[in-house]
Amino acid sequence: MPQVLNHPLIAQRYFFPTRIPFPNPFWVEREGVRLSCYFHHPLPGAPTVVHFHGNGEVVSDYLGDFLHILESLGANVFIAEYRGYSMSDGSPQLGEMLDDVVAMVNAIGEPAEKLIFFGRSVGSIFALEAAHRFPTAAGLILESGIADPLERILLRVSPGEMGTTLEQLQLEVRQRLDHRAKIGGYGGPTLILHTRHDGLVDVSHGERLHAWAGGKKQLRVFANGNHNDIMLVNAAEYFELVRKFVSEVS
Repeated sequence: MPQVLNHPLIAQRYFFPTRIPFPNPFWVEREGVRLSCYFHHPLPGAPTVVHFHGNGEVVSDYLGDFLHILESLGANVFIAEYRGYSMSDGSPQLGEMLDDVVAMVNAIGEPAEKLIFFGRSVGSIFALEAAHRFPTAAGLILESGIADPLERILLRVSPGEMGTTLEQLQLEVRQRLDHRAKIGGYGGPTLILHTRHDGLVDVSHGERLHAWAGGKKQLRVFANGNHNDIMLVNAAEYFELVRKFVSEVS
């Protein structure tokens, strides 16, 4: 069947890449496409947090306090970059981006048992793919995550515009983006963070992900903050929850 998820209309309307360079990229290549990731690993033997950022963000947004806080919590940090973002080649083809996840995780060179996948907003799609592909991973953190990607896609593009039918789109999403099956099939610990008043990805997404999670799980819904300032507004508790999670899974 045609790769509906790679349709350029999804790339144009769903993803918002920015070209911002940063020093010392960790290049990951798959099938001739180079991805400008970043790997900070000053702690031999420590777990590595593999972070997948949000839609309107890039690697450089996480090279300051976020990076150093996670290091202080006892973790190395790999920040994934997507096609068309930062200095990466290509454009954001969703189907290809799912397969890029495997190349990025393999490039880290650590066993899955030493990895904690952490996805924010649209990055939850790729963190869940990572947990699905590497089910022995040490842990999974989803912040402002997406339970049903089809809901998000249909907000911005219709099947007819892509030359397909709703049924065909539903089938491909079910085959590749079944978040209920992915998180339900992952048996490791999961931490889900969301805000009650998220105006972009409703809190029901976080609640559904928590309900579907197959292993030990925790949901924290913050009373304050919105989609784009959840970390800033709730910094003290946010990072304390992350600290406890990293400590427990290590």
